Order: sequence, then structure tokens, then C-alpha cells
Amino acid sequence: MSTVENRRRERETAPEANPRRWQALAVLALVQFMIVIDNTIVNIALPSIRNDLGTSQAGLAWVVNGYLLTAGGLLLLGGRFADLLGRKKIFVIGTSVFALASLTSGAAWNSGVLIVSRFMQGVGEALASPAALALIVLMFTTPKERAKALGIWGGLAGLGATVGVLLSGVIVDFASWRWVFFINLPVAAIALVLCAKLVQDAPAVGVKRKLDIPGGLLVTGGLILVVNGLLSAAEHPWSSFGVWGSFLAGFVLLGLFVLVESRTEDPMMPLRFFANRTRVSANATTVLLTSAMAAMFFIVTLYVQQVLGYSPLQSGLAYLPFCIAFIPGMILSTQLVTRFGPKTAIIIGFVVSAVGMLLLARIDAQGSFWGQLVPATMVLAFGLAIGLPALQNAALHELSGEDAGLGSGVQTSVQQLGSALGLAVLTTVALTHTTGVLATGVPQNEAIVSGYRFAFVIAAIVLAAGAALVAVFMQKVKAQDPNTVGAPA
Repeated sequence: MSTVENRRRERETAPEANPRRWQALAVLALVQFMIVIDNTIVNIALPSIRNDLGTSQAGLAWVVNGYLLTAGGLLLLGGRFADLLGRKKIFVIGTSVFALASLTSGAAWNSGVLIVSRFMQGVGEALASPAALALIVLMFTTPKERAKALGIWGGLAGLGATVGVLLSGVIVDFASWRWVFFINLPVAAIALVLCAKLVQDAPAVGVKRKLDIPGGLLVTGGLILVVNGLLSAAEHPWSSFGVWGSFLAGFVLLGLFVLVESRTEDPMMPLRFFANRTRVSANATTVLLTSAMAAMFFIVTLYVQQVLGYSPLQSGLAYLPFCIAFIPGMILSTQLVTRFGPKTAIIIGFVVSAVGMLLLARIDAQGSFWGQLVPATMVLAFGLAIGLPALQNAALHELSGEDAGLGSGVQTSVQQLGSALGLAVLTTVALTHTTGVLATGVPQNEAIVSGYRFAFVIAAIVLAAGAALVAVFMQKVKAQDPNTVGAPA
């Protein structure tokens, strides 16, 4: 079917815009906010989990990594399921799985139950997140509305990571670690009830496709192995078999996936998906942004707890200025994308974030919350809030309605991969630098902070490189026009 025919057919058969689409967005964003919070909320609770359940250090690692492994490996498949089986249906299933896994996580009576439940939470995210994003893409049919909706969605995703750290400190100090999971239950219940009334599905237009089972198995296995390699690299030398063996096997499976997709009649990921420069460059630079930010959250938390001696509650409250600065950045991002297109907003967001990262590189072993951390984290928050929503808009550029779930799955997958990559590489950079400084006789705390500073400088360089890549490779386009949706992906 030609491009013109695809566009005409989708415009003619597309349902009327949902009159309650903004209320529906609130429901979808609420679930995404819950999911993103859960990515970070568990970290500060780990010491309490260890004391209560007697979990080993390796077990604690799997409490975190089990979630990341299944989410990162299955997001692409979840997005394709949404396209083929119905986006609303997959969203409801994913949210239900996430809620049930939250219940068993909070009620866990031993480490094994908790770890299995965390794996299942990752499955829930892999189904719910791409389905929700695909629903948003298809519900909002004008460039201005879509830019605003994606701005809210992307902004809440970034804000949720910070709120998770803040909430976990409050919950652990005043309640129990179990409530970092139980808190999801009322949120999911409200969302599921409202979803039935407010969210309308948008059926895909075009030839009925079959699920590409060989492609699905290959890409899922490949992504799980690559993510496992990145997670292992954060705890073991890069030369260890567990690291390079996972990478090698993962890349072999991904290579076979590309080969299979080029020859199958109904590919899970049509190779034409990569023909759009804006979409490809947005997904590539998302890896850079999320890698820098994931490492920043991790290192700043270590700094305030281990160097400055903050309690879990104080550590959470230390991110409050970040949350405050994030909101005006979200608003500005929507305005920039609507007026100039996503490219300008992405470049500004990356540059501002790089400046914030350089400000973080000024920290010292004595530390000044107001003089060092607050200015740096507020600048970082402002830049991230500008860049992340614009990246999501660009990542969905000229995506056909029948592939909205796939495109959403790709975008959420690269966010997870970027986070795992940042934690693996930048924490290794910090540790290696610290070891070298310790060898010169510098006191331990000063050596540790020196490693943190070096990692922040590298992160700033990564962000500056991202701005340069966007400037060179991304096309200057306006916010996604609904008349372009329907072109082949």
C-alpha cells in the first residue's frame, strides 16, 4: 500500500477525537508516574529490606536488577502486543500485573518471593508503558495538543524518578519498606476503574498482521542479555565472563533478529522504522540523556548518604529543589516544541543539563547543600524537563497508527537501556578514578568525592555530545502533525 493511500485510509477510518481525552491522559499518566516512581523508590528501602528479610547483598542486587531486566527486555515485545491485540486491553493487563506484583512484593515473607515479584513488576511495566504511550499518540490529533500531551507525559516520567527517591525516604522513616510497594495498590485500582470509563482504544488501520514469534523471541532474548551484561558490569569487572559473555550472546541474537526481520513477511520491527532520521536520532540520544541522569541520581544519593551522612528522610528531601525546578521546565518544553519543533527544545535541554552536571562537579567532601547541590540539581532538573518530553515527541515522528505501540516500545526500551548503561559505565568510571586517587595517599572521603566529580564531568561531556548529535543529524520538523501519522513507519 502506498504512502498516500495509507495516510488517506487512516484519516478516513480514524475515530473521532475522544472528548474526554485530557481526563484519559490523566489516567494514563497516573499509571506511568506510579511505574517510574517504582524504578527509584525501592533503592533507599534496600537496607530495611536486608534487615527484615535477611537478604544477602546478591539478593538485594536482584531486587533492583530483576525489575530492570524484565522491563528492559520485554518493552519492545509489549509495544508490539499493544498494536496487535489492542492498546487499551494490554494497558489494563499490564497495570493489573503490576498491581498484583506490588501486592506480593509488599507481602513478601522471604527474599525469593520479593525477587520473583519484582520480575513480575517488570513484566507489568513492559506491557503498560508502551500501550499507554501509544494510546496518547493516537488520542491527540493536532500538533499543539499532541505536543502538550507528550510534554506532560515525558515531564511526569522524569519527575517520577525524583519523587520516588523523596517518597521512599519518608515512607521508610515513618512506616515500613513494605509500603513502598503497597502504595501502588490504590493508585492502580483508581486508574483501572477510570480507564474503563475514559480511555478509548484506537484500532490500527491497515493489513491485519500476525505476531512475529521468531523475531519476538530473538529481540527479547537479545535485549535481556544486553541489559544483564550492563547490570553485571556495575558489579563485576568488564573482563569477567558474566559481562562480556552476556554482551556477546545478546548482540548475536540481535544480529539474528535483524536478519530475520529483513526476510519475514510480517516483521515485528519493519526495517523502514530506521529510515526516519528524526526518529532514529531521538532514540539514540535518549540513551545518552537517560544514561547521564540515571548515574547522576545514583551518585548523588551515595554522596548525600555516605559522605554527608544524611538519613533516608534527609536524602529524599534533598531532591525537593529538583522537583520544584522540573515544573517550569515542562511548561517551557511544550512551548518550545509547539513553536519551533522538538529539535530546538532537545538541544536547549541537553546544553542546560550539561551545565548542571558541571555544577555538580564542584562538590567536595565537606559539602554545601545550598551552595553546591541546590543550584546544580535545579539547573539539571530544568534542562531534563525541557529535553525529555521533546525527545519523546521526536521519537514518535511520522509513526504510523498501526505501529504506535512499536514506536512507544522502542522509546521506553532505549530509556531502560540508557539507564543501565549509565549505571554500569559511569559508576565504574567513578570507582576507577577513586582507586587511583586513593593510591596517592588522599583521605578516603576526598578520594570518593573526586571519583564522583570525575563521573559528573564525563556525564556533562556525554550530554554535550548529545546536543551536537541532535544539531547535526536530526531534521528540523514541527511538532507531530496528525496528517503525517499513517505514513509507513
